[in-house]
Parts: sequence; structure tokens; C-alpha cells
Amino acid sequence: MSKITSLIDKQDTFEIIRDKIAAIIFTESAQQVALATTAGKPRPADWAVRVYTERSFPWDDYAGNELLANVWFSSAVPDPRASGTVQEQTMIGTFNIDVIGFANSRANGAGHISGDEAAARVAARGVKLVRNMIMAGQYTYLDLRPIVGQRMPQQIEAFQPQFNTNAFEQAVGFRLALEVRYSEFSPQFEPDILDELSVTLQRAEDGHIYAVLEYDFTNP
Repeated sequence: MSKITSLIDKQDTFEIIRDKIAAIIFTESAQQVALATTAGKPRPADWAVRVYTERSFPWDDYAGNELLANVWFSSAVPDPRASGTVQEQTMIGTFNIDVIGFANSRANGAGHISGDEAAARVAARGVKLVRNMIMAGQYTYLDLRPIVGQRMPQQIEAFQPQFNTNAFEQAVGFRLALEVRYSEFSPQFEPDILDELSVTLQRAEDGHIYAVLEYDFTNP
């Protein structure tokens, strides 16, 4: 006989964190473009990042020159010493942010820069932007305190994106692995801090994020 009498109709914390990371990148990228424009930078679009979540190959149907960032949940393990068996479990999760840069070969006055080298430089610039956004002091707890206790980069690793099972030579990726310490709650426990906490991402047909809705909550 079933013993759970209420509908499990909520977001788990790892889903909220994944979408919050994407929302931070989306929001701060738009702000950086505005700041670059105000500062008179010749290419404000260099600060633009096209954001996705949970996509296996977000670059498959993309032919532009913007940076791409794909945020996806990788894994989580509990911390038994900080967890309870009834209400709350402390988890240590890994959230990957794949930053993809695209470029074509181009002349530079003394020869040319190959597409793969140019793409690597674009991707490096992109992961620099993303790391600085996520690690800004204003986002120490990803705007999700007290359910998030810590966030810290674990690794940045380059990889070669695939296109139709082949290496995409004009694209280079960097994967930023972000470790986050957070709380998950059992279904029968409804903490006040989660009553109105959610992040809603509005998406275009190809899945990229173009708007963010957030709901404030009050820390206890």
C-alpha cells in the first residue's frame, strides 16, 4: 500500500541550481554587452553568450559566430555527516558548463590565423567570461542562500566538439566543472525557504534561452 499521500510536484534543488547558473550567464552576458557598448568597445558582441541547458550538441544546428554555453547537471553525492535521513540531505553536485567558440581562418596582415586556433582563442575568452560571472562575489551562493552553501570550480578542460560524428575543426570547447554544495529535501518536508523559489527559462525553438523569470524568496 502506498504511504505517500501528496503529489510530488516540485523542482528538486539540482534543477533550480542548473537553471539559475544558466540565468546568471544569460543576464550577465546581456549586461556585459551593454557595458562594452557604453565603453565604446569596437565589438560589444564579443561579450555575448548564447545559453542552453541540457543539450547534447547545441552547436549542431548553429552557424553563427556567437559564443555558446550549455549548462548541464552531471552528478551529485550526499555528505552523510551533514545529512538527515528524514527531512534534509546535503548534496555535493557537479554542474558542467560547456563553452563553445567558433571561428573561420582569417588574414591578420602577416599571414593568416587558422580557424582552429582562432576558435580556441574565442572559446578561451568565453570560458573566461563565464568563470568570472559565476565566481563574482555577488554570486557567492548563486543567489540561492541558504539552500546553496558553496560553489567552487573544480576543473577547466578543453575538448573538440563533434559535428555529425566528426570533429568540428572550426569550433573549440572548454568545459568548466562547477562543484556546488546544496540541500535537497524529502517530499513530506516543505521548508519555507522553498515556498516561492523557482527559475523559469523561456526558450526559442532551437532551445536557446532568451528570457528569464525569477521569483524572490526571503531567507529565514
